[in-house]
Amino acid sequence: MSAARTQERTSKFLKDLGIYAIGNLGAKIITFAMIAVYTHYVSKSDLGYYDLCLTVIFLIIPFITLQLRDGAFRFLLETQENDQRSKIISFIYKTLVSSTMISLVIAVTLAMFTSINHIWYCFALLIMMSFFEVITQVARGLGNNVEFVATGIISALGILLFSVVFVIILPWGITGIFIANILARALALVYLELRLKIIATYFKFNINIKQVARDLIKYSLPLLPGSLCWWLTGSSDRWFISYFLNLEVNGVYAVAFRFNSIILIISTIFYQAWQETAILQYNSPDRNKFFSKMFNSYIGIQAILITAYAFSLKIIYPFIIDEKFQESANYLYLMGISAVFFALSAFFDMGYQCAKDTSRTLPAIFLAAIVNIVFNFILVKKIGVYGAIATSIITYLVLFLYRLHDMKRYFKLSFFPRTIIAAIIIVLGIIPYSLFNAWWLLLGYMVVACVLALYSISNETRNEIKGIILKKLGVLKQ
Repeated sequence: MSAARTQERTSKFLKDLGIYAIGNLGAKIITFAMIAVYTHYVSKSDLGYYDLCLTVIFLIIPFITLQLRDGAFRFLLETQENDQRSKIISFIYKTLVSSTMISLVIAVTLAMFTSINHIWYCFALLIMMSFFEVITQVARGLGNNVEFVATGIISALGILLFSVVFVIILPWGITGIFIANILARALALVYLELRLKIIATYFKFNINIKQVARDLIKYSLPLLPGSLCWWLTGSSDRWFISYFLNLEVNGVYAVAFRFNSIILIISTIFYQAWQETAILQYNSPDRNKFFSKMFNSYIGIQAILITAYAFSLKIIYPFIIDEKFQESANYLYLMGISAVFFALSAFFDMGYQCAKDTSRTLPAIFLAAIVNIVFNFILVKKIGVYGAIATSIITYLVLFLYRLHDMKRYFKLSFFPRTIIAAIIIVLGIIPYSLFNAWWLLLGYMVVACVLALYSISNETRNEIKGIILKKLGVLKQ
């Protein structure tokens, strides 16, 4: 691997990483601010119920979208011809509209024969989130990364603005949360269309989409049962907690889960940038070395992330979260470990995507779903919330180990000796997190652990990042 080629690829990855970071972090900082607001203005049981509604919505979205969010990005990324783009986008919009009509019929039927609370708000949020998930990936696949992240920020700002109106000022409680999230996504989609004119430019009623439809369905449909298993793996804990415990406990758990998504958000930033780089570099002759470097660096990044996330939150938690939700602080680090294993297993997802071999994702996900349900059933009943967290850790560890072995068919990874330092920091950090309460001890450990985790990243990677940053700042000559 030549130094110039290595730096070029790293530079592109970091550029994409920066763009996605601005959008995701900017949006999620606002979202986390709203968590603190909701804990003051919404009861624990209402927040627990809203969390369950979101859980069901996330289950249904893949069936509404047929997982076209993944296919849209993958196929548009490698397509430069406008005619082909029109076929892809026309098929996507027609599918979404058809799914919306079918969903409306089902919602009307449910409303007539059941008494589900807030059913129409759930339906509206489901449709808005479905369109948002897919159309933003269309924008990303067309190469509009800046507009992609801007849409996320606009959505978050909309949630903030509308939450102030409907949750704080009026106040409408859980109904206000639903309305704020629905209107925010609608606003973001309007912005995206006005900015990019996706429908005006690419959508055509009379265009032959048969071959495109077959290719997209062949790629996306194998991801559909996988999405169900992902839902069982990532969301079934809320149902077990609500069943064996109660909605109030689920409300407390939901607050910790929302903060745990900090790690998932930053991991998503890496995933989005890595997704583009991996697909474009998959056929390069030195991909094993390049992928190994990225993976080992990622473990070091995760060690820094979980340490900074958990210890800094423990320091400031009493000041930002209402007293009735304070118990959730006890869950943060262990939930962070499960998020780290999930992020590391997601790294290997690129092998399936690069090779367009998405059907091979299913065995591991089915296995993870079975492990998750069995352990949740056994442990939540016995040890409560900690049982759900332990189940999550076990589930994602199993998934990680399976994919680590399975990836040998796509690329071969080498582990760097220093990476063991980062792994130790991730696993053993629970000890000082549980024992230390004084802010200066928490802060001191956080600094030392982060420095060691940074040291675990290879000199080559650190020097590349340093050189790129210095060039961006104009310190080095171009």
